[in-house]
Amino acid sequence: MSDLAATALLVAATAVVVLAVALLYRVAVGPTTYDRIVAINVIGTSAVIVIALVAAGLGRPEYLDVALVYALLNYVLSLAAGHFTVAGGEVP
Repeated sequence: MSDLAATALLVAATAVVVLAVALLYRVAVGPTTYDRIVAINVIGTSAVIVIALVAAGLGRPEYLDVALVYALLNYVLSLAAGHFTVAGGEVP
């Protein structure tokens, strides 16, 4: 892979990180629990995207295994958060 393509992938990863950091506001201030759960889910998905972009940019395909495991954990934790939201009586 050329240096230009690797740099572009790393810049894209940086942009995704900046956007994910902006979502921390929604996690802290979110008017409802749903907003907070969705924001945390989007941050987790953004982390998976960043790991995949870094893996491609650095030419390290073994990082994709980490991204896959993190994606599965993100899914399971989203289900758990939804379950505890329902069990806690926050769903009308």
